Amino acid sequence: MKIVFLEPLGLKVSQIEAACEGLKKAGHEVVVFADRNENTDELIRRAEGAEVVIESNIPLRKDFLDACPKLKMLSIAFTGLDHIDMEECQRRGIVVKNAAGYSTQAVAELTLALMIDLYRKVLENDTITRQCNRKGILPGREIGGKTLGIVGMGNIGQRVAQLAMAFGCKVLAWNRSPRQIEGVTFVDKETLLKESDIVTLHLALNNETRDFITEKDFALMKPDTLLINTARGPIVNETALANALKQGQIAAAATDVYGTEPPLKPDNPLFGAPNLIMLPHIGFATEEAFVLRLGIVVRNVEEFIN
Repeated sequence: MKIVFLEPLGLKVSQIEAACEGLKKAGHEVVVFADRNENTDELIRRAEGAEVVIESNIPLRKDFLDACPKLKMLSIAFTGLDHIDMEECQRRGIVVKNAAGYSTQAVAELTLALMIDLYRKVLENDTITRQCNRKGILPGREIGGKTLGIVGMGNIGQRVAQLAMAFGCKVLAWNRSPRQIEGVTFVDKETLLKESDIVTLHLALNNETRDFITEKDFALMKPDTLLINTARGPIVNETALANALKQGQIAAAATDVYGTEPPLKPDNPLFGAPNLIMLPHIGFATEEAFVLRLGIVVRNVEEFIN
């Protein structure tokens, strides 16, 4: 089989080639492109003749699939699959596998980092220090003793719960299917939003979760609530979030995800919102997570071939 890595997945080509040694010894052709390019024509050129394609979060739609008649499998180095035309893949019999679990620790750690940053005003106090203004220090708050509401209790949500409990948080959770998790109290969505000091989102994006947090939900939150979104951008209505921050319905927020992947357009409503940390979708991006997901995507290919 011809196996094509459309991008290097944040790693060196030599690392990918080493991980694919077993595939090459079995007689399969492995092609690795050393840069990331999202141009559809270029992606089609790279995937010419491929039976297996590996990539992370570059959108692959019908036009790409039309140009790849030999394609039998997509091994996606990402957790979500909303950037893949799944209906078209199913119609064509193309197997699609994701890299579930590779970024659990990375995203959970970033979630806690954002909570700490918002409470302790790390970036603002750095600026004050550089301005040599000791009298201008901004006192913060502590995570310990706060009520954390986790929306979505998959692997990442559960890991966030473990880390938060280590800080001394009371943990509430909402999940489509309630679970039994020690130290976690499952409640309905309205109760979680009303009682939580911090709300963090860890849902997959689908028709049910799009605009899961809108104006009516912000109205339920306390004015000192923090909102953290490291899941998927469209889960939160961006205009509603911007308005909630401007109107003081919530105290602050942090987001690593958006309705479209960065770079964002200048007219994005979040740019005008106060008390908001905006990151360029880095939750998954750690050296450890990249190595882990390479192993997962290669194993997915091996299992498909076998």
